[in-house]
Amino acid sequence: MNRYISAMIIATLTGQATQAQTLQLAPRLVVNITIDQLRNDYIEHYSPLYTQNGFKKLLQQGCVYEAASYPVEPVDRASAIATIATGTTPFYHNIIGIKWLDRKTLRPVFCIDDAQYKTSPGKLSTSTISDELKVSSNGSSIVVGIAPQRDMAVLSAGHAADGAVWIDDKTGNWATSSYYSDKAQKWLNAYRSTKPRPDQKPAGMNDAVSNLAIDYLKDNAMGRDDVTDYLAITLSAANSNNTNWRVDFENIYRRLDNTLASLITGIEQNVGADKVLFVLTSTGYAEDPKVDYAKYRIPTGNFFINRAANLLNMYLGAIYGQGRYVETCYLNQIYLNRKLIEDKLISFDDIISRSKAFLVQIAGIRTVCESPYNPSISGDLVIEVSPGWQLINEDNHDNYIARASFVPFPIILYGAGVKPQRITTPVTVDRIAPTIAKAIQIRAPNACKSAPLQ
Repeated sequence: MNRYISAMIIATLTGQATQAQTLQLAPRLVVNITIDQLRNDYIEHYSPLYTQNGFKKLLQQGCVYEAASYPVEPVDRASAIATIATGTTPFYHNIIGIKWLDRKTLRPVFCIDDAQYKTSPGKLSTSTISDELKVSSNGSSIVVGIAPQRDMAVLSAGHAADGAVWIDDKTGNWATSSYYSDKAQKWLNAYRSTKPRPDQKPAGMNDAVSNLAIDYLKDNAMGRDDVTDYLAITLSAANSNNTNWRVDFENIYRRLDNTLASLITGIEQNVGADKVLFVLTSTGYAEDPKVDYAKYRIPTGNFFINRAANLLNMYLGAIYGQGRYVETCYLNQIYLNRKLIEDKLISFDDIISRSKAFLVQIAGIRTVCESPYNPSISGDLVIEVSPGWQLINEDNHDNYIARASFVPFPIILYGAGVKPQRITTPVTVDRIAPTIAKAIQIRAPNACKSAPLQ
C-alpha cells in the first residue's frame, strides 16, 4: 500500500512538473514596430529583393494577419500610434490628430506640446500597454520609444516610460524631453557625443532609429532578466518624392527590409530569439502625392471649407437672428459658437440638424456628421469631402485631396513561441494592445475593450 501511495505521489509531482514546463513564459522583451504608411501590396511586390532576415523572416515564421485596418477613419500618424498603444479609439484616448483646434483659444495645438516640459504625453487621456507593464512590474520594467518624429516616439512610449527619443526638426540631432528620467537623458547626451548626426533622408533615418534602439537595448540591459521590458520603434515607408515613384518605392522597401533584418538580428542576438515578441504593423494611412485629376477627366473639384462655414453662418443667422454661429473651421471640422447658442436658448440638436441639411447641398460634400471624438477637443460637424475633391481652407492654407479607398496593411506577430500562420480574417489594430497584454500576462490598457488576436 505504501509503495502504491508513493508511486501515486511521484506520478502526480512528475505530472505537475511537466505541466509547469509547458506553460508559456512571458517574453523578456516586447518590440512593437510601427511602420508609417506600410502597405501590403508594396511588401508583396518587392519581395524578390528581400534578404532572408527581414520581411521574409517575419512573413514565413510569423503569424500574419493580412487584412488589418483601423477602427475609425480617418487617421494620421499620431492618432494611429495612440490607437495601437492604448487599444482604443480617439474618442477615448483623445489624440484625434497631429494637431487640433483648442476651443478656448481657437488656435491649433500640437498633440504632445506641454507647457511644463515642452514635450510630454499629457494629452493622451488613457493608459497604454507600456503603462500597464510599468504598473504590473512596480516600475521595474524598462520602457522606451524611438522614432524619427517626436509625436510618434512620445505616444508609442506612453506616460510611464523611462525615455522617448526622436530626431529634432531644427537641429537634426537626437532629442528627448525633461519629462523623462535623468538616466535616459544622460544616456542620450553620451550617445550624441560619440555618434554622428542621423541621416535626414527617410531610409537613413530608419537605419539611425534601428541603430540607436539596439545601442539603447545593450547599454540598458533590456531583456536580460525575467521582468519584461518594452521597446517601441517607429520606422517609415513614406515617399515624399513624386518624380519617379516606382524607383523610389523600390529603394524604400529594399532599404526597409535591410533595416528590419539588422534590427531583428541585433535584438535576437542580445536577448535570445525565443525571449522576444515582435509585433509589426502600419499607421495605415497614406499621404498620396497630389494628382491633377481634371487633366485625366476624372471627377474632381475644389471644396472651400471656409466659404462653406461663412455660408452656414449666414443661413443660421437668417433663421435664428443675427450672430456669429460658426466660430471657425479647421481641417474638415466646423466649430459652432456654443455659448451664443446657449445664450439664445436655441436647441443645439436643432442647429446641428439644420446645419447638416444645409451643408450637404454644397458641391463637393459627400456627407456631414457629428464629431465621433470627444466634443471638448473637436469640432461639432465633420465634413466628408467627395473622393477626388480637394478640400481648401483659404484662411490657414490647409488643403488635401480626399480619398475613400482602403490601404491594406498587415499585423505580424513573430518570436516567443508564436506559430507561423496566415490569417485572412479582417482585424483591427486596437486588438494589438490586448494581445501583448495577454502574452506578457498583465492587464490591458484602461480604455481597451477589444479582444486579443490570439
